[in-house]
Amino acid sequence: MNRTFFFTLSLSIAIAFTFTGNTATAETITVYKSPTCGCCNGWVDYLRDEGFTVETIETDVLTEIKADHGLTDGRLMSCHTALVDGYVVEGHVPVNDIRRLIEEKPDIVGITAPGMPQMSPGMNSLIPKEYDVLSFNKDGEVKVFSRY
Repeated sequence: MNRTFFFTLSLSIAIAFTFTGNTATAETITVYKSPTCGCCNGWVDYLRDEGFTVETIETDVLTEIKADHGLTDGRLMSCHTALVDGYVVEGHVPVNDIRRLIEEKPDIVGITAPGMPQMSPGMNSLIPKEYDVLSFNKDGEVKVFSRY
């Protein structure tokens, strides 16, 4: 084979990586939130700043949306519910946990930062501190996903 062939092949591969690299980084996440919740807006802004494409849907029936997606244990609930790649992401979950969820694809319904942790993204800290992110499955089993 000649140098022209290898040059053309190398150039084609470089172009392919350039175009696929840009589209693979923007994961789309849908966030259901109350129209009046300021911390939910803060979390949405945080997601966008971290490279996510965010679709927000403002609603007053969050409990129904949570239940429709398999989150029925009130102890796991927070102020907003997001859907990404077939998973539920409840509350002020840090992006590194969302990315880990998408990458590892565990057999769970989703992950949650129950309540409104004060030192969480969207609340009072971009760097998560002093709370746990939990995973939950369809059988109601809850485990620690990350500890901060």
